[in-house]
Amino acid sequence: MRLVETAFNGKLHLIIQRRGMLKSIILSLMCLFASTATQASDLSNKLKSPDYVLLMRHTRAPGIGDPPNYSLEDCKTQRNLSAEGRKQAVTVGNWLKKQGVKSADVRTSPWCRCKDTAELLKFDGFQVEPSLASFFDDMSNAKETTRQLQQFIAETVKHKGDKALILLTHHVNIYEFMGENIASGDMVLAKVDSQGKLISFKLIERPN
Repeated sequence: MRLVETAFNGKLHLIIQRRGMLKSIILSLMCLFASTATQASDLSNKLKSPDYVLLMRHTRAPGIGDPPNYSLEDCKTQRNLSAEGRKQAVTVGNWLKKQGVKSADVRTSPWCRCKDTAELLKFDGFQVEPSLASFFDDMSNAKETTRQLQQFIAETVKHKGDKALILLTHHVNIYEFMGENIASGDMVLAKVDSQGKLISFKLIERPN
């Protein structure tokens, strides 16, 4: 009889222990989901405000600069996205939507690798913005191009409503704007002042 009672108590203790472990796992998952939702809400809410913009470097396009005698009117003459780069752009677009960024005003450099990245994000189209154009071929244009970009940001955020303003551009442009090197497909959540100048930033590495 004692043997049966001991075995029963042992099983009961094991059941209670397992239920306790299951409850802990469920609570941990709930906390994880709540944390993810909070982060997502923070990014999308900031991009709805006129104080933030999202700069993004085009996704993978192997090489440096462009071939000699390239033309902005002919994508075949430029350095373009690889197959991997095109997949990366789709992944970034999907990731942004999962973060709660449902609507965006997408502006891009006139270079095809930036336009292709913008298109593959799959928001409501995109527009070419001259102040996002690369000055890699003539670095003496860095200050003036950045000034024009700041002016563009200052004017555009006033009228964008709650749409995210996403700016597709190049390594040199982003470095000049915020002073950091970023990899292909990385993003910068930039807080700007009323003149479009950078106040602070958060680097967002390209999601895989």
